[in-house]
Amino acid sequence: MDIHLHLGAHRAASTSFQYYMRSNADALGVRGFGYWGPPRLRKGLFHGVTPVASMLSPAEQMHRARGRIGLRLAKLEARGLGALVVSDENMLGSIRHNLRHRQLYPAAGQRLSRYRYAMGGRIDRVMLCIRAPQHYWASAYAFTLMRVGRVPGRTELAQIAAMTRSWRDVIADIACALPETEIIVLPHERLAPYPEARLAALLGQVDVPRRHAREVRNARPSTEALVTRLRDCGVDPGPYAERADGAGLFHRDERARMAETYTDDLYWLRAGAEGLARICEETTPEAAGINPDPGATRRGQMNGTQARRMA
Repeated sequence: MDIHLHLGAHRAASTSFQYYMRSNADALGVRGFGYWGPPRLRKGLFHGVTPVASMLSPAEQMHRARGRIGLRLAKLEARGLGALVVSDENMLGSIRHNLRHRQLYPAAGQRLSRYRYAMGGRIDRVMLCIRAPQHYWASAYAFTLMRVGRVPGRTELAQIAAMTRSWRDVIADIACALPETEIIVLPHERLAPYPEARLAALLGQVDVPRRHAREVRNARPSTEALVTRLRDCGVDPGPYAERADGAGLFHRDERARMAETYTDDLYWLRAGAEGLARICEETTPEAAGINPDPGATRRGQMNGTQARRMA
């Protein structure tokens, strides 16, 4: 049985993907695929993979977690499943940890090495969805604003904008933690509305369900909701109201710098990512088909043969 990880990231349509997977669990089971999502993973299955406050030592916590996960995997294999998709963006880290350290998943490598060990080193493929940093951080701050009413200061925003760690560094950390594991990177800007295309890329085949593929979950709050929340907190909503996408938190030169970094990351991925990962930008899971000849104006045969060309 193959094990595939969907790592998110946060604020990159991961909740919509998990809803799609959960809603199609029966259809996926018929095809021979299993799914573990946050409701299962965060209620005890992964407990102890990353150390928590406990009377048990970190080594004892990991030992118990590894045994627990191993038993569940053995049961799935006994059922004859061909692949298991494990989806939880918290495997990379948390939004609060990112905001606290003002870095992009600074402990990603360390955390994933622990998950690899907990699963017996059996991770075959990993999918990471990346997003332009100016929009990623704006969405992350909107998330914390609506949850806890926290508003970033100008110094904090400037430090985020000047951050040198990019998605390229996160990918390199993942590659180091998961050697011999295939890494697929999807740009959020192209694949966010297509959970079925993301699943097809992760599984390496096109026979995936289409139901619930256009249902959005945990989307960024609207500008109106953010402005109302800010006013309730007694804060001037100016920066949030400046741009509908929330990126108005950052100055124009900061947004330009962050966009340039993201462009460099995409260029690096399209150039082969030094063999560490491959980028997927296909928005539909359908295989290439046959298109009509551009000169054809009606259906039917032409000179006894069908006019056609490969896509």
